[in-house]
Amino acid sequence: MKNNNIIVIPKPWEETKVLLISDLHWDNPKCDRDLLKKHLDEALKGNNDVLINGDLFCLMQGAYDPRKSKSDIRPEHNVANYFDAIINTAVEWFLPYAHIIKFIGYGNHETSILKRQETDIIERFVTLLNYRGGTAIQVGGYGGWVKYQFNHHSKKIGYNIKYMHGFGGGGPVTRGTIQHNRMSVNVEGADAIWMGHVHEDYEMTYTVEYLSAVGTVLLRDILMIRTSAYKEEYGDGSKGWHVERGASPKFTGGRWLYMLPTRTEKGDRIIRAYTHKTI
Repeated sequence: MKNNNIIVIPKPWEETKVLLISDLHWDNPKCDRDLLKKHLDEALKGNNDVLINGDLFCLMQGAYDPRKSKSDIRPEHNVANYFDAIINTAVEWFLPYAHIIKFIGYGNHETSILKRQETDIIERFVTLLNYRGGTAIQVGGYGGWVKYQFNHHSKKIGYNIKYMHGFGGGGPVTRGTIQHNRMSVNVEGADAIWMGHVHEDYEMTYTVEYLSAVGTVLLRDILMIRTSAYKEEYGDGSKGWHVERGASPKFTGGRWLYMLPTRTEKGDRIIRAYTHKTI
C-alpha cells in the first residue's frame, strides 16, 4: 500500500545534491520568481532532486477570506475562478521542472484552504502537473519522511529526512530553533530534521550518543535544517503588515543538501551530509 507519509528515493552510491525549498508563496506578488527560477534552473542543469516542504502557494485572496488584500493578488489570478487560475498558471510555470520535483508537502496556507474552501489545492496541482508532464511527483503530508536509499552492491544504506512544515513562531531571538529542540525529543531515527514555516534560514548539528547492538558507545550527527521563503515582505521597511508587527528582514531562498556516501576507516558504509544556503 502506498504511504504518502514515507517517500523512498533510490540512488546509486555517489554524491547526491538536493534542493530543499519551502514557503514559496508562488502566487503572491511578493514572491521572488526570478530567484526561484534561478535555483530551479540550477537544479535542472545538475539533474538534482527538488523537495518542497509546504506553502508552495499563498492562496489568501479567495472569497470570504478575511486575510485578503487587493495589493496581494496577481492580475492573472484576479478572476472569478481564483483557485483554478492559480493551479492552471502554476502548472504551466512548473512544467519544465516537473521531472526533478520528487515531492510536495502541505503548509498551513494549503491546509487553511482545505478547511475553509473544501478543496485540496496540492492534490489538484500535483495531479494535473503529473498528467501534463508524465511525471510521478508524490504528494506528501504536513509532516512525514523522505528516505534516500543508496544502493551499494547488495547493501542499502539509508539517509532519513524527517520533514515538518513547521509550527509556532520564529521568535526575534531564537528564530525557530526551539521547535527543532522539541522535534529532537519527539523523533527517533532521523539523520536530518527539516522545517520551514517561520521564514528563517539555518543549519545546526546535534550530536547524540547511542549504544550499538554489540554494546559499543557511538556518536552520530543529526542535521537540523530550516529553509526560509521566496516571499520578500520587508521591502524598504516603511510599511506593511510585516513591518508593522516588528518583523525583521528575512533571507530569501532555500538550502542545498549534499549527501556523501563513504566508507569509514573500519569499513562501515555511512552517509555524510551537510547543507548550505542558496545564492
